Amino acid sequence: MARRCSISGKGPMTGNNVSHAHNKTKRRFLPNLRTVRVTLEDGTTKKIKVCAKELRTMRKNS
Repeated sequence: MARRCSISGKGPMTGNNVSHAHNKTKRRFLPNLRTVRVTLEDGTTKKIKVCAKELRTMRKNS
């Protein structure tokens, strides 16, 4: 399963770990995903993965 936000589509980014000696090794920056239950229009609930930023926006707009 991909580590991707269901709403914004935000996924992993890549970058470097940089040591004190300035050696660079590859690393991944993963999104801060949370599993939340969303109630649909027909009354059923569904679990989706949402990043924390979008979850904050959803709570602000509701």
